[in-house]
Amino acid sequence: MAARKASAKAPAAKRRAAAPDPYAVGPLGLFQLVDEDGKAVAQVPELPEGLPERFLEAMLFQRALDQRMLNLQRQGRIGFYGTAKGQEGATLGSGAAFAPEDWLFPALREGAVALWRGMALEHYIAQCFGNGADPTHGRQMPCHYSDRGARYVSLSSPIATQVSQAVGAARAMQVRGEGQHVAGAWMGDGATSENDFHAALNFAGVWKAPVVFVCQNNQWAISVPLSMQTASETLAVKAEAYGMPGVRVDGNDVLACYVAVAAAVERARRGEGPTFVECLTYRLGGHSSSDDPTKYRDESEAAIWEKRDPLLRHRAWLTAEGRWDDAREEAFLAESGKRITDAIATVEAAEPVDRATLFTDVWATMPALLADQQRRLDEDLPV
Repeated sequence: MAARKASAKAPAAKRRAAAPDPYAVGPLGLFQLVDEDGKAVAQVPELPEGLPERFLEAMLFQRALDQRMLNLQRQGRIGFYGTAKGQEGATLGSGAAFAPEDWLFPALREGAVALWRGMALEHYIAQCFGNGADPTHGRQMPCHYSDRGARYVSLSSPIATQVSQAVGAARAMQVRGEGQHVAGAWMGDGATSENDFHAALNFAGVWKAPVVFVCQNNQWAISVPLSMQTASETLAVKAEAYGMPGVRVDGNDVLACYVAVAAAVERARRGEGPTFVECLTYRLGGHSSSDDPTKYRDESEAAIWEKRDPLLRHRAWLTAEGRWDDAREEAFLAESGKRITDAIATVEAAEPVDRATLFTDVWATMPALLADQQRRLDEDLPV
């Protein structure tokens, strides 16, 4: 305790010295800065002003938003939803490490990253309603967000397709002389069993493409446990076969995720090639609103991971640092709840998607055949 007090009195610059090198930990280690009790186990580096507080706010907001959206699905007001409960640290810590000019290719649970990068909350919610308030005109399955301004590309439901797409984008930027820009690709542990994963990592390694692979290893590919996915001791070790570093991070430590992925992003930006980052975490809820995890897993396992909740951990660390308190959290949650409620009301009041969108956004100049189809629809079924 005395040592802790002495550390607290040290100058901020000294206390925030360079963090341990996540690459030095190696693929079999687990890079961690803050433990399950919210205590720093390694030197936390100096971070951008206010970033740690923003992390907690973003995690709290996403947890609240996910619950509201799941409630909407249970009420039949939207058709499908996948929560990120238990994975907010890995999601936001990794997502915040990329710059605004980088292109991101998410999997199912990275919607919080789109919001972090500036996607409008109303557009996020409208994408799940698929009505006229949705800028993508209801053309995608719920939770398949995309936002050009945020450089956030829609996932595809087939597992791992976004991984090879990210490598293609990274290679294109490289060929065009835009190597200072980086692509980010997220996946779950189940994606590492797909052909796209192996092809993507192979080409990324050969080309030294500016891409960072972030695997949210939540240990369940719907109902398939990690033990049935691979015989490898870790997922990070797979990177070695493709000529790139593999880093294994405590995925419930938002600060460690940020530091590790930021190092990988900067490495790619310097032209040193790709990195594979395995974030070890746990999916506390079902795979989606269509899933009941009690049918295939022992929920006592989930109870253990409840104690490792990234929100609880980061809140404890911030509180010990004197940067957070209950009053601030209560005020933030109250404001967030109102913001979510107002956004849902706005979106739900929107008109259905205009049927003209059946014909738009495909061609710069609509061909005669398509224009004729639109004309005949309007004649046969007047609005």
